[in-house]
Amino acid sequence: QVQLVESGGGSVQAGGSLRLSCAASRYSSSTYCMAWFRQAPGKEREGVAAICKDDRTKYDDSVKGRFTISKDNAKNTLYLQMNSLKPEDTSMYYCAAAPAPPRWPLWKDEYNNWGQGTQVTVSS
Repeated sequence: QVQLVESGGGSVQAGGSLRLSCAASRYSSSTYCMAWFRQAPGKEREGVAAICKDDRTKYDDSVKGRFTISKDNAKNTLYLQMNSLKPEDTSMYYCAAAPAPPRWPLWKDEYNNWGQGTQVTVSS
């Protein structure tokens, strides 16, 4: 299975920016969509943003206009540019890969390959 490794997390003040990266160990023709999820302690894992083979994107309403998902196919890397960060964005962030066109691109059960996560902490 393709390994996914996230990086770029850290601690920032509210209003700041971070860029997360998710490096895949190799290209996989079986990956249809990739996405970023986040999970805070005691909460469900929630979808943040997704991007698929046709470059269509999907964002959760809570991050629209602030976060941008992108991918570099040559580098097998997924990105999440996060601007205007808020304390409520504090979470562990995970990248994930879906093997088939998801019916709901931000639903975790559509994804079967996950990275280990990177922590994002936003202070007020």
